[in-house]
Amino acid sequence: MPSPRQAPPRPTTPGTALVVGASGTTGRRVVPPLLAAGLRVRAASRRATPVPGAEPVPFDWHRQDTHEPALAGVDRLYLVPPPGDPDPAAVMLPFLTRARAAGVARVALLSSSAIPADGPAVGVVHRALPGLFDEWAVLRPSWFMQNFTGEHAHARSARDEGALLTATGSGRVGFVDADDIAAVAAEALSATRAPNTDLVLTGPEALGYDDVAAILTEVTGRPVVHRRLTVEQLAARLAPQLGAEFGALLAGLDEAIAAGAEDRVTDTVQRLTGRPPRDFRTVAARELAAAG
Repeated sequence: MPSPRQAPPRPTTPGTALVVGASGTTGRRVVPPLLAAGLRVRAASRRATPVPGAEPVPFDWHRQDTHEPALAGVDRLYLVPPPGDPDPAAVMLPFLTRARAAGVARVALLSSSAIPADGPAVGVVHRALPGLFDEWAVLRPSWFMQNFTGEHAHARSARDEGALLTATGSGRVGFVDADDIAAVAAEALSATRAPNTDLVLTGPEALGYDDVAAILTEVTGRPVVHRRLTVEQLAARLAPQLGAEFGALLAGLDEAIAAGAEDRVTDTVQRLTGRPPRDFRTVAARELAAAG
């Protein structure tokens, strides 16, 4: 449980935001809108990857000697959990305690629509956050549209096998653009008042993987189909790359999608950014054009 706390000072603009995971899918997209809001940005990643307009700083979840230097002068924090870690709270909660002591007043945590505050993994961090900070937000995006572009697993299987392999059946997902997630994160960190709640983020429509395959076929000009696997088949396919435990966890999320867990859309992006979320066809065309 979090220890009793003294409230840190409220953020004032301009301030300094630490973006953890600044070289990742959402982290690198959060930096520009934070800069546009007048904040200074420290871009944290293991290799201190340069990000335009930001100060690069080294950060490794599993190297505590990188934590305090990264937090120096920071009053707000965009927090991406360590990737692939089944127990992220073990490293994240001690870091958040240090962040509070260092003067961080506001935190935006990236979680998932599939993991509520009473859930496992990052859900443990979600549950602890209000006890650590007076100003906070938990972003709970649906599955990323970018999972189908670049070097993500679905993108590779679409290119290499002409197929999306899932255990989702006919279940639908409110896929969301990572740029829209970043826009909400920047608003949560720069607005006069913090949301102080969790925010479920989706795109404008819920799509099945059959729909996604049809759109990818249209956008790329190459045939893509949705190949339906059992949960056991998917877990076995994922295990060599991700390990048996994490592979089974992801396959279980597909099973939840099949049961309707992600078949929803929300108005959160519109409400916080003032513009509608982008649709999948637009994002797929944009991302694939950018990739050349």
